[in-house]
Amino acid sequence: MATSQHLPNGNGNGSIVRPSSTEQDEEENIFLFFPNLIGYSRVVLAIFSLYYMPVHPRTCSLLYSISCLLDAVDGWAARKFEQSTKFGAVLDMVTDRCTTSCLLVFLASAFPRWSLVFQGLISLDLASHYMHMYATLSMGGSGQSHKKVDESRSWVLKQYYSNNKVLFTFCCLNEVFFIALYLLSFSSPFLSPTLLRDASSPSSLNPGSPAAPKPSMLFTSPFSAGAMEMARANKMDSKLPWTLAVLSFPVMFGKQWINVIQLIEASKWLAEGDREKRRKDGLPRAKYNKKQL
Repeated sequence: MATSQHLPNGNGNGSIVRPSSTEQDEEENIFLFFPNLIGYSRVVLAIFSLYYMPVHPRTCSLLYSISCLLDAVDGWAARKFEQSTKFGAVLDMVTDRCTTSCLLVFLASAFPRWSLVFQGLISLDLASHYMHMYATLSMGGSGQSHKKVDESRSWVLKQYYSNNKVLFTFCCLNEVFFIALYLLSFSSPFLSPTLLRDASSPSSLNPGSPAAPKPSMLFTSPFSAGAMEMARANKMDSKLPWTLAVLSFPVMFGKQWINVIQLIEASKWLAEGDREKRRKDGLPRAKYNKKQL
């Protein structure tokens, strides 16, 4: 049970009742902070967008885009309500990495000839952000944030993380480019020609497969690879996706360049810490033993 402390007042008459430390320090539920609630909604929207991704490009793009845009809202809420937390920062970064990776996995399957490129982008994105956050937390101290980059370490990363508008622009247009590619996988016959034949055209044999039957006889599941081909057969206007892809490509390319710089700088920072630790531990021992002799 909480107790109160009775202290004499300024003139010595009576006492001042102060609440005990138990009453003063109420435990806050970090998981229910407003920015973290927004982060959970981002995860839900991303899951639904993945559900619709194979066959409903418009619905998927809408849900995915809202999830990405909420990335800016949770940062505003964290500053507005003074609820910036490490859990929220990690949740935000993990959500970004997972959603982008899932979209790139789909693109790798939609454009198999470019799958190696998409696999490389996934690896670069995950590696650079993981090493950057690990280096920041292990080398920068407990109060260090992954967005606080000293200019002497990297001018590019300093400009990237210190300006919210710059950060939002790069992240947003990076996602716009991949969303545009996703839409083009359903709309552009140049990038993703349909594998289904027109029923009115004479049937012929394809290498390694029988004569093309009606799609309904083959693809009973709405989430099969054939159902995706059926969705592609209903071509969408590709003018808007092509425009978005062309306009956002330079920023997307710049974002990947920043990821490379981030990976290199984080590696250097970790190596500096390793050298310092080895020096304090007297390693390599043979070198220090020779000096002593």
